[in-house]
Amino acid sequence: MSEASPNRRNLVLTLCCAAILMVGVDVTALNVALPAMEKELGSSVAGMQWAVAAYSLAMATLMLLAGETGDRVGRCRVLRAGFLIFTVASALCALAPSLPALVGFRVLQGVGAAALGPVSMSIVSHTFPDKGERTWAMGVWIGAYGLGLALGPLVGGVLVTAVGWRAVFWLNVPLGILALAIAARHVPESRAERVRRPDPVGQLLVITLLGPLAYGVIAAPHAGWASPVVLASFAVTVASCAGLVVYERRRTEPLIELGFFRDARFGGAMASLACVFGAFGGFFFLSTLYLQNPLRMSAMEAGLWMLVPSAVLATASLCAARLAERYGVRPLLVLAGAALAASGVMIALLADDSALGLLVVEYALFGLGVGLATPLIVTAGVSGLPDDRAGLASGLLTTCGRSAFGLGVAVLGAILAVGLHGAPLADAAAFASAVRPAWWIIGACGVVTALLGMLVTGERAKEPPAPGASAA
Repeated sequence: MSEASPNRRNLVLTLCCAAILMVGVDVTALNVALPAMEKELGSSVAGMQWAVAAYSLAMATLMLLAGETGDRVGRCRVLRAGFLIFTVASALCALAPSLPALVGFRVLQGVGAAALGPVSMSIVSHTFPDKGERTWAMGVWIGAYGLGLALGPLVGGVLVTAVGWRAVFWLNVPLGILALAIAARHVPESRAERVRRPDPVGQLLVITLLGPLAYGVIAAPHAGWASPVVLASFAVTVASCAGLVVYERRRTEPLIELGFFRDARFGGAMASLACVFGAFGGFFFLSTLYLQNPLRMSAMEAGLWMLVPSAVLATASLCAARLAERYGVRPLLVLAGAALAASGVMIALLADDSALGLLVVEYALFGLGVGLATPLIVTAGVSGLPDDRAGLASGLLTTCGRSAFGLGVAVLGAILAVGLHGAPLADAAAFASAVRPAWWIIGACGVVTALLGMLVTGERAKEPPAPGASAA
């Protein structure tokens, strides 16, 4: 692919961007639709958390498998399968008769989305082997996700207002069919030079780690932190985590190559992405509830307001590569963390103030932080790893981000549920008091992101990883 014409490379990049754009549209469009879903399906805060988190967690648990499978059987083949499953599942979500059915179909939708993220990212990495071009292409790819986030609230608001929340899912059907047809015709097949063995036990342990963890966090505010079901969920999570580390260390070709973490850039990038996307998931979930409940905005108005962080995120992602060439990666990562921290702190301190001018500043700072940080963190994270492990490394990074997104919804949503003490979401005073700790956590995530940004760009991080970091 490196010898292909620039036009062909740009076409492949465009198609990969279409894949991640669909995922972005779905995330933010659904958030705007939550209050409408709450009314029609009789959902609680926990139910709305599951409607969002089930998709992200299902996607996260299978991303490692999708990245490795793409390397082994063909990245384009896995990408096409992802488009097909995502499209069918979207139609089923639109037809869901109840909340449990919707959550189940959201899980299936997450299965399809699992292939779209890491595999399209791996295709971009393979298509642009030059480091400078790759950084630019990754910025465009992340920008497409940001564009999806930007379009999602507006399109979702229009559809919810004019048709209903089910139209949010119907939107994916024609987009998915078109993308599937174009991918089948124009995306060339690529594989890793060395084929890896499947790791079904490792995959199962990842599922039993993330699923029970999210369930315990979401269920705890209602069942009680000391309830048997919550304690059992956390026990399964701890056992799965311990078993995963022990099992993967003994495998010759593990699902998770623990040796990657000996590279300070990769380990720091994983931790930083967890902070950024954990804040990301919680921010969008809480903000849409805030706009449509205490502030009593319509779905259309909320969609317009969510354009602020989404549009800034998309713009910052597109500009990140060029800004890094001019000012350096480290200052930009510090700036990104500072913007996230400032956004969380401002909202926490001014939670009782609904001045829309301040809200614009807070939302814009948040979008700036996420948009700048994500492409630079991803590029720094894979820069020290072998090229033939691009799919697996991309899967690890993307899994980290998506897992953190879902857990961010679970954790920060649980904080809101506990703080409300049964008060309705429309109670502005109760909502502001209940959600304030969540905004402080988002601010703390920004501080950690800035510190980790300095770590992954420091001189020690540029040293070669210890032996085994690139072992297959």
